[in-house]
Amino acid sequence: MSDYPLLNAFLTMMWFFLWIMWFMLLFRVVADIFSDDGLSGWGKAGWTVFVCVLPYLGVIVYLIARGRSMGERAMRQAQARDKAFRAYVRDAATETPAGSTTGRNKADELAKLAGLHDHGDISDAEYEKAKAKVLAG
Repeated sequence: MSDYPLLNAFLTMMWFFLWIMWFMLLFRVVADIFSDDGLSGWGKAGWTVFVCVLPYLGVIVYLIARGRSMGERAMRQAQARDKAFRAYVRDAATETPAGSTTGRNKADELAKLAGLHDHGDISDAEYEKAKAKVLAG
């Protein structure tokens, strides 16, 4: 038999994971304090001191007072990163080796043709003829 019962091992693991979760939450709050552009320097200093001096109370008060805006800021940052990534991919995919933007014009024309074809505005033969003309020119 062991001197350390299974329940104690479970409780030790639970406390360890709660400790890790606490540090993750603390780091997330501190990162949010410094990433908020709407918060003044004094506000950032005040929240940082409050969170560092009284960490449990400071984090709980911060989450109550600014939790909703914390999520909104995270969502806006994620959307901005996604928009920048999509713009980068779009620009990189449409550039020709010489750096001109003729590939983008061709892609736009092909997209318009595909839209017309999908809506039934042009026939299959007209679509193929126009596509060949865009790709050749």
